[in-house]
Amino acid sequence: MPSLARLQRIVQDVNTAASLDEMLRMISSQVKDVMAVDVCSIYLMDSDREELVLMHTLGLNATSVGRIRLPLGDGLVGFVGEQQQLLNVEDAPRHPKFHFFSEAKEENIHAFLGVPIIHFRKLVGVLVVQQRAIRRFDDEDEAFLVTIAAHLSGALNDAIGSGKISELLKTSKKTNNFVNGIVGSTGVGIGWVVAAGSRLSFKDVEDLCSLDPVAELALFDQAVVGVRAQLVQGQQLMAGTPGDVQAIFDAYRMILDSDDLQCAIRDRIKAGAIAPAALKIVIEEHAAIFEAMEDLYFRARGEDIRDIGLRLLRLLLEPDAVEVSYDRPTILVGSVVGVSDIAQVPHGKLVGIVCKQGSALSHTAILASALGIPAVMGVGELPVRKLVGKSAIIDGYQGRVHFQPSSALRAEFIRLARKDSEFDRSLEKLRDLPAATLDGFRVNMFVNTGLLSDITPGLERGAEGVGLYRTEIPFMVHESFPTEEEQYRVYRKVLSQFHPRPVTMRTLDIGGDKPLPYFPVQEDNPYLGWRGIRFTLDHPEIFLGQIRAMLRANEGLNNLKIMLPMISSVDEVDSFFELLRKAMKALRSEGLEIDKPPVGIMVEVPATMFLLDYMGWRLDFISIGTNDLTQYLLAVDRNNQSVASLFSRLHPSVVRALHYITEQAYKNGLDVSLCGELAADPAAVLLLLGMGVKSFSMNAHSLPRIKHVIRSVSRLQTEGLVANALRMQSETEIRLMLNKALENAGLEEHLVRRGKISNKAASAK
Repeated sequence: MPSLARLQRIVQDVNTAASLDEMLRMISSQVKDVMAVDVCSIYLMDSDREELVLMHTLGLNATSVGRIRLPLGDGLVGFVGEQQQLLNVEDAPRHPKFHFFSEAKEENIHAFLGVPIIHFRKLVGVLVVQQRAIRRFDDEDEAFLVTIAAHLSGALNDAIGSGKISELLKTSKKTNNFVNGIVGSTGVGIGWVVAAGSRLSFKDVEDLCSLDPVAELALFDQAVVGVRAQLVQGQQLMAGTPGDVQAIFDAYRMILDSDDLQCAIRDRIKAGAIAPAALKIVIEEHAAIFEAMEDLYFRARGEDIRDIGLRLLRLLLEPDAVEVSYDRPTILVGSVVGVSDIAQVPHGKLVGIVCKQGSALSHTAILASALGIPAVMGVGELPVRKLVGKSAIIDGYQGRVHFQPSSALRAEFIRLARKDSEFDRSLEKLRDLPAATLDGFRVNMFVNTGLLSDITPGLERGAEGVGLYRTEIPFMVHESFPTEEEQYRVYRKVLSQFHPRPVTMRTLDIGGDKPLPYFPVQEDNPYLGWRGIRFTLDHPEIFLGQIRAMLRANEGLNNLKIMLPMISSVDEVDSFFELLRKAMKALRSEGLEIDKPPVGIMVEVPATMFLLDYMGWRLDFISIGTNDLTQYLLAVDRNNQSVASLFSRLHPSVVRALHYITEQAYKNGLDVSLCGELAADPAAVLLLLGMGVKSFSMNAHSLPRIKHVIRSVSRLQTEGLVANALRMQSETEIRLMLNKALENAGLEEHLVRRGKISNKAASAK
């Protein structure tokens, strides 16, 4: 049997392959060599046709690649795929399942060993070795091939998911290739690919020492001036666009002009690094803090930092780069598509955005949504140079990008785009209308936020207040704990701009996925560790400063609500109230007119569900944090790729937990709001309405869509859906029922679509 070192070497080599084609060649050649067999072949699953396709072979006729297709159950390979288990046959032609392909030229080949390639219960393909002699492969051969297939299943699945499989099917007449990503902004865009900004990356930067730090500082200062000018110009080019667009440019300037960021870069230059190397180190450090977080909102701020860093890098390394011309409908494609990239495209020419990196909460996605431009984020590696000038279609509902589409596919998406435009215009009239069901059940529509620049988007879309203001950011962008005065200024601005609308500020929620760079905490399991209220109660000197800053900021406005995170016991709530009374007494003694604000808790730890009868007389409200609640209920870390598919937002246990929480809360006189991602899910909103949730808080760009859902159904109808959901045993069953209800309400075409747009378009090929 091959050594462990040899096996590890094969896996390492394959994982560094630049393309699927190279990956398949490496697997075939190395497995064939190690096992000393005559043939090694790899079949991959074509999910659209439910067939296994020969994608690479060493030993069979090479012209059969792409031509041999086996439905599941057909032939020895199809049998392995159907049964999803190993098959070892000493004389294949005598096996009843054997299927002879003359084009493969395998007349004199007898021994057969095939193992399925499976990634998280999904069949990816089949790995096969064959030999001319009649023999049975031994146990060590079986163990080696099974181990190789298991190790490489993830890499092969990722490569297939990127759409590269179609590039290898040279004999296929199929012209529609696509990649999948994350929905950044809904809609349909049809145009031609243009590379966004510079193709530089920090990988291109070498860590070199400077011979002239003064000159390097001058180059850096010049780059800062240049990027600042780009942002000013971009904001001017977008004059007249919604206020949230202007606010995004303000946010980028705040990042660029951050003293912490600039001083850190200058310090490294003074210490001897060239400007690009200093920039690379500091940007990577600052971005990594945010990107390590579970909270998608915070992770998206890391994307903003990287975008500013790449703009500075471009001016340091390519100061004379020629600007691109835009003479036809444009789809911008790049690692990160920044706001200034978008601003450079003439009005009416930009029809879509594709980012290799990024999330639905990045400023690129928010800007795209504000401008009504479809965007797909996080598509992974793309050969941008080869795609420039090619036609493409963005399906912003599926999170899919089609390259070189057929005329039939194009025609279908043109029809869809026309309907989308009409739908978006119809939602504008909802901004100042109440979110009330057909039978009069009134819901408050709040926004989740955390940056000053995010205030305008919520107000522009009719937000009635802030349901979740994340106070962590002032703590995370400093080199030390921010002072009470610094916090006061930030909180006062937020409360003032939303006044008289209520603003719910969550107290400091660090730990877990949100570490402080200047106060590191090493824990084996940080999600179950020293985080949220546990940290702040253990540090009253920090907590009191934050409470005082909030109370001072609320003076004369009285629109503050305080919310406590990670509560798991009554003692924690009582301990907070002791600190609150202490802070109020001290401030009143200083002459301030301080009123006690409403206080609530996040229900995200399952234990809290069963303590609501004790919380009723202590608290004013609860807010359900469905992201953590779901994670803790299901024991699933949604950021762990191995189990992320088990993270089920409408798992029957989650639905029952939500029903129990709302029932107990109202029984004990507590108002209920929901600030997790579930609030932006149209199907889930039907259940939440039926459970009586009176306040939804979400990202600004989801507000009009969810308001439209609320105004299109009756509370009585949704109560019936809840009763049915409580009797169901899978998320699939629950979603089918809810999607049917959306469809019956006339909402399915634009708010569900999941799979139906692309499936219908696919039939137009």
